[in-house]
Amino acid sequence: TKLPLYFNMTKSPMTKSEQLLRIDDHDFTMRPAFGGPPIPVGVDVQVESLDTISEVDMDFTMTLYLRHYWKDERLSFPSTNNQSMTFDSRLAKKIWVPDMFFVHSKRSFIHDTTTDNVMLRVHPDGNVLYSLRITVTAMCNMDLSRFPLDTQTCSLEIESYAYTDDDLMLYWKKGNESLNTDERISLSQFLIQKFHTTTKLAFYSSTGWYNRLYIHFTLRRHVFFFLLQTYFPATLMVMLSWVSFWIDRRAVPARVPLGITTVLTMSTIITGVNASMPRVSYIKAVDIYLWVSFVFVFLSVIEYAAVNYLSTVQERKERKLRERLPCTCGIGNPDDMTCDPQISGYTTMDVNSTVNYGTAGNYGMPENGGRQERMLAQVVLGDPQLTGQVKRPGYVNIWIDTHAIDKYSRVLFPGSYALFNIIYWSIYS
Repeated sequence: TKLPLYFNMTKSPMTKSEQLLRIDDHDFTMRPAFGGPPIPVGVDVQVESLDTISEVDMDFTMTLYLRHYWKDERLSFPSTNNQSMTFDSRLAKKIWVPDMFFVHSKRSFIHDTTTDNVMLRVHPDGNVLYSLRITVTAMCNMDLSRFPLDTQTCSLEIESYAYTDDDLMLYWKKGNESLNTDERISLSQFLIQKFHTTTKLAFYSSTGWYNRLYIHFTLRRHVFFFLLQTYFPATLMVMLSWVSFWIDRRAVPARVPLGITTVLTMSTIITGVNASMPRVSYIKAVDIYLWVSFVFVFLSVIEYAAVNYLSTVQERKERKLRERLPCTCGIGNPDDMTCDPQISGYTTMDVNSTVNYGTAGNYGMPENGGRQERMLAQVVLGDPQLTGQVKRPGYVNIWIDTHAIDKYSRVLFPGSYALFNIIYWSIYS
C-alpha cells in the first residue's frame, strides 16, 4: 500500500492546461491518425539573417524561424470564444511534433536565451503551430571557376528524419510565399539576388521515400573589393615592369632591380589570394588574370636579359673585327681617322657620321642611345704580296640595332596586355 503512495508523491502534477488537453489520455509517441493517410505538415520560414558565406569551408550560416502547421485532433479542446492557447517548450516535449532536420547541415542549434526559443500554439479544433528559432550551418557546393566574378546558389534542405511520405506529407504552406526574408539582410561580399522554394522527393535505399523542402538563395559576389585588392595592384605591377623598356640598356643597376621587384610583388599577390581560398583542382578566373600578369612581368625581365646578351655578343664581334681587319676609318679616335675619299669613295661627312668609339666598355654604344649604329671597315681586297700596286679597297657595313627589341617591346607588351584584358573582361563580366 505504500508503493502507490510513493509513486503519487514523485509524479509531477498536471497543469490545468494539460488537463484541458487530456495529455495523459493519449499516446503522443504515435503520429496523429496513425494507420490512416499521411498527415499533412505545412512549413513556412522567416529568414532572420544570413551570417557568413565561407569559400574555404564551402558552407553558409543562417538564422531562421522554422514554423510547422498540422492538425492533431487529440489536442482539441472545448472553447466558447475559439481562442487558442500558447505554450513554451515544456509542453512541446510532451506531445507529438514533426521530427524535422536539416540535410547536409554541419552544425545547428535552437536558441535558448533567455529561455528556449520555442513556441507552441494550439487551437480548439486541434490545429497546431510549432515555431522554433534556429541557427544552422549547412554545406554549399560552390563552383569557383569564375571567382571572384561568380554567382553562387546555395540551398537549405528540410526533411523528416523518421517518417516517410507514407506517414508524413511535408509541403510549403503557401507555396513560394512561404519564405519570407528580412529586408535588412546584407552581406559584405555578396548581393542577395533572390530566394525561392522547391519541393522534391528523396530516396534512401534502406528506408524509402521522403518529402524534402528546399530553400534556394542566389548570391552575386561584389567585385569592387577584389578590383582594389587584386586586379588593380596586379595591373600596376605589369605596367611598372614596362618602365624598363625606356631605361638605357647599359643601366643594369636600374633595370634588373625593377624587374625583380615586380616579379616578387606579383608572387606576393598570388600567394595572398590563394591563402584565403580552398585548394580546388581547377583554375579560377582570378588565377588566369594573375598568372598571365605574372608572365608579362617575367617576360619583361627576360626581354632585358636578351637585350643585354645581344649587346654583349655584338661588342665581342666588333672587337674581333677590329683585331682582324686593317681599318683606316671608323675605329679609334675620330680625330685620327684617315679616309681618302678619292680611294674609298666616302666623303668627310660619311666618315664623321660613323660611330664614335670611346672607352673599351662602350664599343658600338652611341651616347644618345637612339641612332642606328654603323661601323665601316676598310678591307684591302688585294694581295699585299703583289707588285707595289694597291687595289681599290672595299668596305664592309655592319648594322647594329640592339635598340629594336626595346622599341618593339614598348608596343607589343602594352598592346598584348590590353588585348588580354579585353578578352578576359568580355568573357567573365
